[in-house]
Amino acid sequence: MLNELTNIEGKILAGERLTQEDGVRLMRSSDILRLGHLADMVRKRIMIKETPLAKDNAYFNCNLNINYTNICTCRCPLCAFSRDPNAEDAYLLSLEKIEERVRTIHCMGVNEVHIVGGLHPDLPFSYLEEMLQRIKGINDNIFIQAFTATEIDYYADLSEISLEDALIRLKNAGLSSIPGGGAEIFSPRVRKIIAPKKIPGERWLKVMETAHNIGLYSNATMLYGHVETPEERVKHIIAIRELQDKTIVSTSGTGFLSFVPLAFHPNNTNLSNCKGTDGFDDLRVFAVSRLLLDNIIHIKGLWMYLGEKLAEVALCFGVDDLGGTGIDEKIVHAAGATTPTQTSKELLARIIKNAGRCPKQVNSIYEEVKE
Repeated sequence: MLNELTNIEGKILAGERLTQEDGVRLMRSSDILRLGHLADMVRKRIMIKETPLAKDNAYFNCNLNINYTNICTCRCPLCAFSRDPNAEDAYLLSLEKIEERVRTIHCMGVNEVHIVGGLHPDLPFSYLEEMLQRIKGINDNIFIQAFTATEIDYYADLSEISLEDALIRLKNAGLSSIPGGGAEIFSPRVRKIIAPKKIPGERWLKVMETAHNIGLYSNATMLYGHVETPEERVKHIIAIRELQDKTIVSTSGTGFLSFVPLAFHPNNTNLSNCKGTDGFDDLRVFAVSRLLLDNIIHIKGLWMYLGEKLAEVALCFGVDDLGGTGIDEKIVHAAGATTPTQTSKELLARIIKNAGRCPKQVNSIYEEVKE
């Protein structure tokens, strides 16, 4: 009997695009080593096409995380971070405190800031703009990746600003790129369970399309390991691939720079009965993502979700980016992540070298950072 992957492997070797049906077969496959081999082969092919000398590179960045508020009107069942406004541990950071924290970390050599937060019911859009302006006032070269599509859509609507105008204002205030959070799984069935008040997948995609059209790069994520099916995972990935097809043509290249699969951490959420993922499933998702997304250059496996050992292995399953040092990360740790809340660039470089790859420090649009 022919191996379940033989026909698909032939398409991969020929450089043909895989279908949704192919993706489901891959997502259901138990031949994990073969998946890894194929994904690593495709990773090298994509890297060589992008930059001939890049096939052995793996990337990381040094960044400060700022979660400016945990107050959120959505209160998604999947989230362990959000709080009601009257909760004892609810908070909203002042702009002065954010500026002080960035200034302190910048003096230590960190030149990138990642910012996300909850959907605060009383926060004006000007708070986001002034936050960016204050950070850029410290040093105009600080790279700011900030505000998920969900946040941008919410605060624009709250302040009665059009989506395009909101994105233009944020870009003018200093926004460098947009993270991929809030995508979760696009399936309406799943979103009703895990994030019933969050914008639908179609709206998330619209925000990203609009951002790409005004020249902002972004990432895309997929939160998996809760109540979704293999078919719903694959449909999510294909939807991102389809938008990438559209925007890289209409914008002459601006689009998604990386795809970031995020394993669900159930602790302290209202979905704590979900078992989460195991290492086998994590590696399969990375590999299948790499095989399906022929038009997105990078697959990112965040070390703080994976831990050091699995991060090393993931670099052989299609992953080429381990994310950032993550100083002060709060969201995944609120849900039970046992990794440190930050790490050093030396440790990330060692993980990469242990996997036989060449570490490269970059910013979030993959510009190399020189020491």
